[in-house]
Amino acid sequence: MQIARVVGALTATRKHPTHEGKKILLVQPLDLDGSDRGNPMVALDSVQAGIGDKVLLVQDGYAAFTAVGYKQAPIDAAVIGVIDEIEVLPGLGPKAIAPDGGETPTAAKKQHKKNRS
Repeated sequence: MQIARVVGALTATRKHPTHEGKKILLVQPLDLDGSDRGNPMVALDSVQAGIGDKVLLVQDGYAAFTAVGYKQAPIDAAVIGVIDEIEVLPGLGPKAIAPDGGETPTAAKKQHKKNRS
């Protein structure tokens, strides 16, 4: 799985029958600090994500087509979750990041306690 941000949606009037009724999203994979990682890609939505949401992305064909409820469908990427918060242990990466890219209240609270000591 990867972390990504939904940066757009696509409309396809002609597509494989298994894609009918499914939302197609343009997602930008992200590093833990929220910076772009590689190029944007197309993924089928299984959780009603919207533009601007941070999401969980799978790029394994089996995981992708089972996430949207099909067997043997031509899908190689799917959005399988909407991220509410990312928290990384101190010393193992960046501070906790909110979906909007800002610090979460939890991380800000911890930082405030450190500054008072």
